[in-house]
Amino acid sequence: MSVRGEPASLTEDEAQAAELLRVASDRVLAECGKAIVGQQDVLELLLIALLGQGHALLVGVPGLAKTLMIRTLADSMALTFNRVQFTPDLMPSDITGTEMLQEDRSTGQRAFRFLHGPIFANVVLADEINRTPPKTQAALLEAMQERQVTVAGTRHKLPDPFFVLATQNPIEQEGTYPLPEAQQDRFMFTITVGYPNEEDEYRIIESTTSAARPRVDRVVTGDELIAMQSLVRKVPAAGYIIRYALRLSRWTRPHAQDGEPADPNVPDFVKKYVTWGAGPRAGQNLILAAKARALLRGRAYVAVEDVKAVALPVLRHRVITNYAAKADNISPDEIVRRLLKEIPAREV
Repeated sequence: MSVRGEPASLTEDEAQAAELLRVASDRVLAECGKAIVGQQDVLELLLIALLGQGHALLVGVPGLAKTLMIRTLADSMALTFNRVQFTPDLMPSDITGTEMLQEDRSTGQRAFRFLHGPIFANVVLADEINRTPPKTQAALLEAMQERQVTVAGTRHKLPDPFFVLATQNPIEQEGTYPLPEAQQDRFMFTITVGYPNEEDEYRIIESTTSAARPRVDRVVTGDELIAMQSLVRKVPAAGYIIRYALRLSRWTRPHAQDGEPADPNVPDFVKKYVTWGAGPRAGQNLILAAKARALLRGRAYVAVEDVKAVALPVLRHRVITNYAAKADNISPDEIVRRLLKEIPAREV
């Protein structure tokens, strides 16, 4: 199949693998549905982030099954899972691990041995990440970006695949440490988790107060997931799709940087309400997430609708609004929605 004269680059074998990926993804979501009522959009975004080798930040009030969602997703894929409860006294070594002096009973010799921390798992849940100081938050930076940790000058590779899910409670700000923008940028998505509707909440209460416990089957192995992640990057994106994602990212920047003139097409509302816009990593994540979503929809190419569908979770934490926006009750989500209406999909 070709798009705007650009032929799809997937071979016949890769096209078959793409169909297997779609089927496997449907099975994963079906298994998650055994334990999770509703929240299908959130589960799909988590799966897209995982397929795109990204990380996700979940924002929602307590009791919305954020922990259960990611644990269930890990269980359905036969992945190892660790949860770290972030607290004000948590130290970096509590996450990454540390070297301990141990004695060999047979020889009596002592030597330092590295003891792995909870970050050495395929799926790591950083629960309430804004509860711990920046020093400990920063311990995740190298792990998220480089897939490794360095302790006492020695690098230790993390397991593959590796996925960090962090949660934040938006209703309590006292005694918290806002996540620095540099670390927020390491997350592919910021996903808002809302309250369930009335029928879903009824089913939640009904299922969780009975004796029955759902059994989640493992339908995808770690090796299969790695192959799926590799396939996502092979999905072709036409030039105009990349240009659309690029413009969507660049139009969030209200000012010139490093001598480069500001884009004259940047809308006035961005100049009025935005202090800092998204960097190049936003465009990368828009395309990767759009590729994963296209495969989940059974397509071997990226469409503009895929970019639009992932624009909010990719951009909302990368658009920094100013006091004027707060005064006019303009959120980053509103900025992104306006941009999606402003940018012509067929003229980029």
